[in-house]
Amino acid sequence: MTNVKKSTYRWSICMLLFFATTINYMDRQVLSLTWKDFISPEFHWTNSDYGLITALFSIFYAVSMLFAGRLVDWLDTKKGFLWAIGVWSVGAVLHAFCGIATSGIVAGEWFVGFHGAKEAIAGVNDVSRVINVSVVLFIFARFVLAVGEAGNFPAAIKATAEYFPKKDRALSTSIFNAGATVGALAAPLTIPIIAQKWGWEMSFIIIGALGFVWMGFWNFMYKKPHEHPKVNKDELEYIMQDNDQEPVLAEGEKAKKVSLIGAFKHRQTWAFAFGKFMTDGVWWFFLFWMPAYLSSVYDIKSSDTEGQLAIFVLYVITLLSIIGGWLPTYFVDKKGFDPYQGRMRSMLIFAFIPLVVLVAQPLGHYTYWIPVVLIGLAAAAHQAWSANIFSTVGDMFPRRMIATVTGIGGLAGGVGSTFINYGSGILFDHAGQTQMKFMGFQGEEAGYFIVFSFCAVAYLIAWVVMKSLVPRMEMIKD
Repeated sequence: MTNVKKSTYRWSICMLLFFATTINYMDRQVLSLTWKDFISPEFHWTNSDYGLITALFSIFYAVSMLFAGRLVDWLDTKKGFLWAIGVWSVGAVLHAFCGIATSGIVAGEWFVGFHGAKEAIAGVNDVSRVINVSVVLFIFARFVLAVGEAGNFPAAIKATAEYFPKKDRALSTSIFNAGATVGALAAPLTIPIIAQKWGWEMSFIIIGALGFVWMGFWNFMYKKPHEHPKVNKDELEYIMQDNDQEPVLAEGEKAKKVSLIGAFKHRQTWAFAFGKFMTDGVWWFFLFWMPAYLSSVYDIKSSDTEGQLAIFVLYVITLLSIIGGWLPTYFVDKKGFDPYQGRMRSMLIFAFIPLVVLVAQPLGHYTYWIPVVLIGLAAAAHQAWSANIFSTVGDMFPRRMIATVTGIGGLAGGVGSTFINYGSGILFDHAGQTQMKFMGFQGEEAGYFIVFSFCAVAYLIAWVVMKSLVPRMEMIKD
C-alpha cells in the first residue's frame, strides 16, 4: 500500500493572501510617497489638505469595512475577494487622472495628457480653486480605493479560517499580514522612482494594475478546501481538526444569516473593536506620515536615496513581526495555554515594545536613524499585535460571523485612524505656523512628539480594556 503524503495546498492560499495584502498596501502608499515632493507642488497642498484626504480615506475605509464584512459573508470568500480587489484597483488607477480632471475644471483643458494638464494648471491664477478642486477629486479616488480595500482583511481572515486550524491561524495570519510590511517596503523602492522617471500619474497606474493580475490567479486557484482537488484527505482532516468548528459550507450553500446588530451583543465583539480603534491608527500614522516626517524634520525627501533607504530599513525591521505568529503557538504547545490565552499573553508582550517611540524624537537629534529604527520596532510590534487580534475573531466566532465581526473591528479601526490622521495634519500645521513649544521641542517637531507619545501607549491601553471585557476564552455559539 502506497503512503500518500499530506498535501500542503493551504500554504498556497496563504501566499495568495500575502500577495493581495502586499498589493493592498502598495496601492495605499502611492499617495503618501508622492504627495509631498511631486503632487503638492503641482496643486499647492498643505499638511492640512493631505491630512483631510487621508482622514476621509480612513472614514470611507472604516464605514466600508462594516459593509464589506457583511458582503463577503454573503457573497462568500471567492467572489467577495474578487469584487474587493477589482474595485480598489480601479480606485488606484483613478488617482492618475485627477490632474487632467483638475485641468478641465479650473482651466477648461480636458483633452490633454498628463504633461499638458500640469502646464494648464500652472497657468491658473486662482490657486485656492486649484487646491479645492484637486483635493475633492483625490478624495473621490480615495473613496473608490477605500471601498475596495475594505474587503481585503474580512475576506483574508475568512479564507484563513477556512484553510487553517485554530492553532495555525496566528502564524498564517502573520504571514499574509506581512504582505503589508513587504508592500510598504517595496513602495519606497519603486514608487518614487516611477514618479520621478515617468510622472506621479504612472506610479498610480502601474501599481494599480497589479490587482488585476492577482484576480486571475485567485479565480483559478481558490476553492473551498473540501472541494479543491489539490487538498487531499489528510490535509482536509488537519484543517478540520477543531471539534468545535462548524462545517465549511460549499460554494453557493447558504449559511444562517448573521445579524449585524446581534453581533454587538457579544463582549468579544466590543473587545476586538476597541483593540482595533486604539491601535489601527498608529500603523496608519506611521504608514502615511513617515515620509513627510523625514522630509519636514530632517529635510530628507522620499525621492532621495537617503530617504528611500531610511523607509526601506524601517520596514525591513517591521518584518520581525513574523514572531507574532510563532509566539502564541509556543504558549499553546509548550505552556498548555488555550489559543485565546496564548494570544493575549503574546499581545501583552507586543504592547510594551511601542514604548520605545517615546525616545524616538529626543534621540533623533543625534541622527535620524534612531527614530527610523525605533519606529521600525514599534511597527513590527503593531503587525505582530495585528496578526493576533485578527486571530481572536476566528478563535471565538463561528465561520459565518468572521467577516462581519472583522468588518466591525475595521470600522472601529478606521474611526481611530481618522482621528489620528486628520488631527495630526491640523496639529503639524498649527505647530509649524505658531512655532509651538512642547517638552523641549518646537514647531512641527513638537507636534510629532505629541503624536509619537500617543502611539507609544495605545497598545497597553487597548490590552487592558480587551482583557477586562473578555478575561478568558469564550466561544460564541449563536
